[in-house]
Amino acid sequence: MKAHRSLLCLAIVAAPLLCACDNNASPPATAASNGASQKPSLQPRSGGEVTFGVTTEPACFDPHNSSQQNAFLVIRNYVDSLIGKQADGSFAPWLAKSWSVSPDGREYTFVLRDDVTFTDGTTFDGAAVKANLDYTKDPAHTANAAAFLEYYDRTEVIDPHQVRIVLSKPDSAMLESLSSVKLGFLSPKTLAAGGDLCQGGPNLVGTGPFIFNQYNRGQSARFVKNPDYHWPPAYAAHQGPAYLDAVTYRFLPEYAVRAGALSSGQVDLIEGVQPTDRALFEHAEGFQFLTGPSAETSFTLNLNYRQAPTDDVRVRRALRDGFDLAAIVNNIYLGTVPRAWSNIGPDNTGYNKALVNTWGNDVPGANKLLDEAGWTGRDAEGYRTRDGQRLRVEVGYPQTYVRDNRDLLIQQIQAAVRKNLGLDLDLRLISTGEWVKSTADGSWHIYPNTLNPSDTALSLRDVLGATGFLYRSVAQPDEQITGLINQARATSDLKQRQPILDQIQQRAVDQAFLIPLFAPNYQLAARDTLHGLSFEVQLDAPSNLYDVWSEDIKK
Repeated sequence: MKAHRSLLCLAIVAAPLLCACDNNASPPATAASNGASQKPSLQPRSGGEVTFGVTTEPACFDPHNSSQQNAFLVIRNYVDSLIGKQADGSFAPWLAKSWSVSPDGREYTFVLRDDVTFTDGTTFDGAAVKANLDYTKDPAHTANAAAFLEYYDRTEVIDPHQVRIVLSKPDSAMLESLSSVKLGFLSPKTLAAGGDLCQGGPNLVGTGPFIFNQYNRGQSARFVKNPDYHWPPAYAAHQGPAYLDAVTYRFLPEYAVRAGALSSGQVDLIEGVQPTDRALFEHAEGFQFLTGPSAETSFTLNLNYRQAPTDDVRVRRALRDGFDLAAIVNNIYLGTVPRAWSNIGPDNTGYNKALVNTWGNDVPGANKLLDEAGWTGRDAEGYRTRDGQRLRVEVGYPQTYVRDNRDLLIQQIQAAVRKNLGLDLDLRLISTGEWVKSTADGSWHIYPNTLNPSDTALSLRDVLGATGFLYRSVAQPDEQITGLINQARATSDLKQRQPILDQIQQRAVDQAFLIPLFAPNYQLAARDTLHGLSFEVQLDAPSNLYDVWSEDIKK
């Protein structure tokens, strides 16, 4: 049998505010052998193409506007960042060679490489940095990545290869944000051309190791090698162009189809392996199985505590505790992922470990809370009522974000709280337009999600803070929790910041502002002739395919 190769679970470390770059780059987060017999050491080979079967098609290919975790593992192939995040949580040079931070934490000065070009021939320089950050921050573009630039004031181009990023106030998350693909760089020509950059295709031009070659909606996206690429992040496993000539991402939403495509050789690599399909590849001849870390946020139900009936803490706590979460998670995922205790992932050093075993699965207590809240009547279907109104809470789940059986998980919770509590948890798969409207007017009830990995304080801000995407249109968000979030963002010392992060997570769970469900991770299966697969620490997702090479050169 072939060796089972699994990723060493890497803790994602929140980095302190640095005064200079760390030039001692850590190796990339790669798959490691479990100690079983291995093939003789082989030298990387250039050439060939790889096909990657993925669960979801990106709704948007623009790094500044995309909000899908699965989109970024595709986007990263053509988009680079100023700096890269390493496995130990520190930062390494990438398009910037070095940097410094002013004593007051408001100015970040970067020295840029002088040998980088976009794949349309445009030079990457200070003007390109300014163009991208200004574009992202401009309200006219309503870019999702603008959330990373909340305190951004301006970019000053000192000279073609040196820029100063000026903030209106200190932000301990700034280096983390600048390492994110969301603040990666597109050619100024691409930005100036206008139009809907989400649509994908060759008009999206970056500096990355691959060039966007072709997009067939509903089917695939193809990328070809950038032959001039020689500026990978300092922790990359090699220098120069990518080994592969091309990579194609096929959109295969059905689990059985993906597994069958890998088994039959139609694709070389898949993600989102169904728990029941795991045995097809783990320890199996000719395949390798890789598991990534869980530092991103947990899959969580976010409850709008300003919308009835979840404006009542008793209703929120009853929903939190009215079912056996561990049993449901195990039933869906067969022990491959743990139930969650916080919305921050357990491999994140910002995680509040004290929350473990402190809440959930108290059905008698949950029913008592609902009785106290006045939901004592019952309708013909057995649901609780008060003043003739059913106890109903809507879960609006955007269809484009559904993956990994998460809708089935919510359906099982739905059945459990109906049986245990008489609570109508109404799951609706909604359009992106419906979702955007509900956040714009603050009318959403429950939003299920994970967040793309970012600084812990930013992750908490996004779903709990007054300026985050969930509560920015909701009247009077909780002052205590928003105040703690602002305090954490202004605190760069990790030892001082962690107790603040702990308080935020504690209050969020105590008040049932959210209900964490499980801690996801990426599970990859691949042919064992594929080498160099890894996970990008900043994304918790599969890396781009820059370091990947194949023993089977297929032309």
